[in-house]
Amino acid sequence: MARDPEVLRYSAFAADPSGGNPAGVVLDAADLSDERMLQIAAEVGYSETAFVTSRRDDAATPRYHVRFWSPAAEVPFCGHATVATAVALAERTGTGEVVFETGAGAVSLRSASDDEGTVTVSFTSVEPEVRDLDQRVLARLLGLLGLELSDLDPRFPPKEAFAGNWHPTIVIRDRELFDQFRFSPAPVAALMREQGWLGTITVLYAAGESDFDARNLFPVGRITEDPATGSAAASTGAFLRDLGAAGRTIRIHQGAHVRRPSLLTVTIPPHGGIVVSGGAFRIS
Repeated sequence: MARDPEVLRYSAFAADPSGGNPAGVVLDAADLSDERMLQIAAEVGYSETAFVTSRRDDAATPRYHVRFWSPAAEVPFCGHATVATAVALAERTGTGEVVFETGAGAVSLRSASDDEGTVTVSFTSVEPEVRDLDQRVLARLLGLLGLELSDLDPRFPPKEAFAGNWHPTIVIRDRELFDQFRFSPAPVAALMREQGWLGTITVLYAAGESDFDARNLFPVGRITEDPATGSAAASTGAFLRDLGAAGRTIRIHQGAHVRRPSLLTVTIPPHGGIVVSGGAFRIS
């Protein structure tokens, strides 16, 4: 009988010891079937678990094939589980550059450690895309969230942004409404499945020139609201670049609404992938 693989647990992008988004990490998943990976992800119960299925050392930069599973299905890419996996590998093989081959494409990562041994990871997303959000779909989405078009910040027209997963992205103009809106998970999840949104619905509030508060809704993954979402952070960078923010670095504050404060740093180059940075710590 094959032994069960070791499942590591990390919290990524934590703003303090109580925060971050937990992810499962399986570093030796080469022999696992799809059914077993889904079963493990469901048993772990986090929004995603990452599975390293192979490593290639025939290039200058080590390349790993990594798959991501929510408790409900496989997803092409997961940012916080990517950071968690990179930290787990760095703790075992040392810091430096690696490439993850994912369902969304190749993702380049660089890890470094400080004097205390704390590892920080920066990943560069796949080439982003941004497209207009269909007005009929937008109207349905706003209705499910109890919002109206007039509740949105006119400086940030709603879009769909991709940097590994497609994320519908809206910005609410009023802080109180941003904090208080509620939704029923089942119909929102149904809309997400219909539209092929395998990541989160990204709802933002512009708290300052370089600071955004984020709520990322993930009922399609059986998680009502995600505490920290690396793929959505990268997509937010793409969304903002499309609106003229190339060359800026922003901070995304997430997780307060689920009592897991998180901080994601996003660098928006003029061209190419979006860079998302953060750390992860082992959950005992």
